[in-house]
Amino acid sequence: MNVVSSPARRAAAAAVLVCTLAACATAAFSAEPQEVALPSLDKPGGTELVLLGVWFAAPIAAQAKAPAVLLLHGCGGMFDGRGRVAERYTTLAARLNALGLHALATDSFTPRGEREICTQRAGQRRITMTQRRRDALGALQWLAQQPAVDAARIGLLGWSNGGSTVLAATNTRNAEVAVAPVRPSLAVAFYPGCESELKAGYTASAPLLMLIGEADDWTPAAPCHALAAAAGQGPGVQLEAYEGAYHGFDGTAAVRLRRDVPGGTHPGQGVHVGADPAARAASAIRLEQFLRETWGLTP
Repeated sequence: MNVVSSPARRAAAAAVLVCTLAACATAAFSAEPQEVALPSLDKPGGTELVLLGVWFAAPIAAQAKAPAVLLLHGCGGMFDGRGRVAERYTTLAARLNALGLHALATDSFTPRGEREICTQRAGQRRITMTQRRRDALGALQWLAQQPAVDAARIGLLGWSNGGSTVLAATNTRNAEVAVAPVRPSLAVAFYPGCESELKAGYTASAPLLMLIGEADDWTPAAPCHALAAAAGQGPGVQLEAYEGAYHGFDGTAAVRLRRDVPGGTHPGQGVHVGADPAARAASAIRLEQFLRETWGLTP
């Protein structure tokens, strides 16, 4: 099933579909993705923001608990051009389910009236990293409360802007992260922008794996190498870099030049985005290895 999320349906979900623990316990044993709503820690004007999400339950027995991974979308948002959860997220969720893991994909954009922020200049984006960090921290708390989730094994995984969110939500030098009652026990960032956390100084709250393309001209590799090398005391930071791979190397679309993106290493000249089959396969193997080793998953 592809979860369709029309504007009207998403608005209705944000208004009324606050998933109770009992309802989510039932959803955990369903083979179909479930639309849910959950609170962010972001409170614009003092009002708690309600996030939209899609819950992909692992096939586990009743009363059992399984690890869960929170999936954080990139600057293009969670949905494709037809209003469906994009293939990148559904494919990864299916892989996680096959490993016996739950997955929760969250939408930070629709509740704030945005579809994408890729074409907005970094300093002028209407959705900030502070907001996305608060979304992630709120979703972690929600996951920890679910009866079917092993609260000791909750992970963060994000792509691009979502990968940057992973870094922002696991940096214990940030006051909000330092006092967060729920922290992930592992984190994975696909081709994140590393400059901000490198500048701030980064100490991971959980073992972190970064998967990057050496040829990436949107979120360049060099700052991520530097962040991994300079990470402060705390759980280890691992980095896998793929020679010749561009941004979005784990996708399936051919490499193309996006001239509508104002940032990148050559502002105004566009950025390259697209699949690298070798890097896609290698990163899938490395991700599974990291999950198995960190969480002690059996083959």
